[in-house]
Amino acid sequence: MQVEPALQELVARVRAALDDQTPLRIRGGGSKDFYGQELQGEILDTRGYTGIVSHEPSELVVTVRAGTPLAELEAALAEHQQYLSFEPPHFKGDTAGGGPSLATVGGMVASGLNGPARASVGAVRDYVLGAQLLNGKAELLTFGGQVMKNVAGYDVSRLLAGSLGTLGVITQVSLKVLPRAVAEATLTFELDEAQALARLNAWAGQALPLNASCWHGGALMLRLRGARAAVDSACAKLGGQRLDDAQAMRLWQALRDQTAPFFRLEDGEALLRLSVPDTAPALNLGPTLIEWHGAQRWIKFGPGQAFPGDADRLSEIAGHATLFRVTRAQDKARGVFTPLAAPLGRIHRELKRQFDPAALFNRGRMYPDF
Repeated sequence: MQVEPALQELVARVRAALDDQTPLRIRGGGSKDFYGQELQGEILDTRGYTGIVSHEPSELVVTVRAGTPLAELEAALAEHQQYLSFEPPHFKGDTAGGGPSLATVGGMVASGLNGPARASVGAVRDYVLGAQLLNGKAELLTFGGQVMKNVAGYDVSRLLAGSLGTLGVITQVSLKVLPRAVAEATLTFELDEAQALARLNAWAGQALPLNASCWHGGALMLRLRGARAAVDSACAKLGGQRLDDAQAMRLWQALRDQTAPFFRLEDGEALLRLSVPDTAPALNLGPTLIEWHGAQRWIKFGPGQAFPGDADRLSEIAGHATLFRVTRAQDKARGVFTPLAAPLGRIHRELKRQFDPAALFNRGRMYPDF
């Protein structure tokens, strides 16, 4: 297999690190440096390996190198009225949203983070068809392909989504894309948290083109997408106040990239993300923003509050907690992700050993001990 010079440089860098036992920190634009445990190792920059390898609009498939800016990929898809329906966050330059988008395609997959539509359309892992990985032995491995039914055995391509670079360097991915919806509308309703959750659960059982939702501060925002007749019918049925398109676009982008005022943290504050059943009741743990029709809850914690907050209250609800953002690095010493049960921990460690036996990549990024 002929290897491009930029990819050869990455392979050479990993091989040298393996010889010297030098830990490496895989990094694209650095837009998600805040996510996960403390960063360790010398930077291995993937931004030199860029470009869209192929795009088949009629097949709804794109293959792209991992260092490619996410904004560049989205612009190319938009030319064909296509998009990444899981709406990956960009986390632009600063939390006020004034900086440029630094996100790369590799970082999008490695972080496994999704935007407002995730509950309706699926997660990034559901759209990964194939991937090329540079493992901890400086070997280039290829998994999956460019069609949905292409995997016999363990689906490693999707395993990479959310692995935070702990298994290797994602160098190339093939993604399923979707055509943009014909019609869209955003409705707002004045409801308290319990009322909003009840309303969302009731709507989920109906034939409505629900795409995204957000509740905060007594207001529920609901986005509808689909055929024009379906969207118009849903608007008439649900009522509420309809936002103009420009205002709605700003709202959902601010939610996707966490530039909305709720996500701005004062010194000593931390942001907790809870993944819970969408039927979970109001948790009353602090200032709250709800997404994904009730399945994702963002909670702000102030100085001195223990992570993950009211442990007795959380233990009553099945789910997963992530200390998503902090203003004081020492807060991460208490852990970022919910600890794994022993069987899952063994699986994680064995996967790490198989792909990266010398533990070169992103040491401690996901859990302190691997």
